[in-house]
Amino acid sequence: MSAQTPRRTAGVLIASTRAAAGTYQDECGPLIADWLYALGYDIVLAEVVPDGVEVAASLQRILALEPSVLLTSGGTGLSPDDVTPESTEPLLDRQVPGVMEALRAKGMASTPMAAISRGFAGTAGRTFVVNLPGSPGAVADGLAVLEPIIGHICGQLEGKREH
Repeated sequence: MSAQTPRRTAGVLIASTRAAAGTYQDECGPLIADWLYALGYDIVLAEVVPDGVEVAASLQRILALEPSVLLTSGGTGLSPDDVTPESTEPLLDRQVPGVMEALRAKGMASTPMAAISRGFAGTAGRTFVVNLPGSPGAVADGLAVLEPIIGHICGQLEGKREH
């Protein structure tokens, strides 16, 4: 991006009861934030919250800032308090299922556990929202899938007609 082009903004939400309690060092948040910054995004809000009901409140706080992108990590498994997808889905105006299909396909190349990762990708207003799994390896796989498409998605949400 040129010096005259404003940087896009992003929000990061980590859903992890252990990380929120300080008993586990979150590795996914810094991985996501560094990746976003390298692509030209400034983080407007990054939060680590316990799995469960606090996820929905955090999603709403971040979306209120209208970032270009909101990436979540964690809370996409089958544990009773893994509710990130259920908290995300009602906030989406449109789903982009192909993104989640690509994320799961990339993950399946590394581990069969990717098949049980739940999550959504879609738009909330002009914000592109993606639920990534909670492990650093899965996040790295997800970011690899997103890298070639995230700029185009944001451009479309900004009203640019690039094709």
